[in-house]
Amino acid sequence: MTNNKRKNQGNKNKEVTMKPSNEKDTPIQDNEDDDIEEMQEADLKKLIRTLRSSQKQILELQKSLMDKIENLSRENEILRRNQNETKQLVQQETGIVTEVKNSIDQMKNTIESLTNRMGEAEERISDLEDREQERIQSDQRKEEEIRNLKHIVGNLQDTIKKPNIRVLGVPEGMEREKGLEGLFSEILAENFPGLEKDREILVQEAHRTPNKHDQKRPSPRHVVIKLSTVKHKEKILKCAREKRQITLRGSPIRLTADFSSETLQARREWQDIAQVLRENNCQPRILYPAKLSFVNEGEIKTFHNKQKLKEFVATRPALQKMLKDVLHTETKKHGHQYERR
Repeated sequence: MTNNKRKNQGNKNKEVTMKPSNEKDTPIQDNEDDDIEEMQEADLKKLIRTLRSSQKQILELQKSLMDKIENLSRENEILRRNQNETKQLVQQETGIVTEVKNSIDQMKNTIESLTNRMGEAEERISDLEDREQERIQSDQRKEEEIRNLKHIVGNLQDTIKKPNIRVLGVPEGMEREKGLEGLFSEILAENFPGLEKDREILVQEAHRTPNKHDQKRPSPRHVVIKLSTVKHKEKILKCAREKRQITLRGSPIRLTADFSSETLQARREWQDIAQVLRENNCQPRILYPAKLSFVNEGEIKTFHNKQKLKEFVATRPALQKMLKDVLHTETKKHGHQYERR
């Protein structure tokens, strides 16, 4: 722009000088030229100031642009670093994800293996349980067979012992004078004079049981008398129940039927209950082989086992009160026996 203005001014000067020489300069014209020169100088200064101001602004703008470029460069570097770090993090996370996937696969394989083993173990346990159940059932069948055999043997023994009478309380050595048969005749004569004269009552065999005497045993061994018929045994025992108190030379003894050990044990289990019933005048009797019979409210009641007796007692308040203690003791006794098993 300055060059153009200078060119314009040169042209003007040329125009001024190109005026005809015959024309003479006047004072007015000189003043106008001075004004024009002053104006051109003022415009030039103004233009110079404007150019300087523009140059300053351009430098500031350039500096600002350089700062922005520098900031952009830094930001770009930061972005590049962040991008690299992000790539590294992505790679690390990818590695971690891969490790996790591998761990999950291993866990799945382990779980599958454990599941298979558990399935095999369950099958083995099931087989063992089936075998155990079969063994239990087999043992139960064997126990049932043993019980049946014991019952059969007991019945056979009871049949063999059916004509026998067992005498309890005869002192050891008393049979030395007359023998056991003579002592039994003495018992009949002392307690049942009418039976002693009955010639049909014959003693086939007499012995003590057990065969060997234990010196530590406080009570004397029992005497077993085998009669010729069951009818004579029952007749003698009936007379003994009616008389109640049986003696030998003034000392009390007892006459009972001779049973197998199994039947004796079953009859002994009724003794405590029978004693309470006897004390309350219920006329208890233990029938063959091991049944309890007594009178209740004018009726004779017979029970084969204690469970049936308990069910009946539950319907009779007076009888329940009477037998409460002894039945409770029996229940506790059986509970302890079950725990020991």
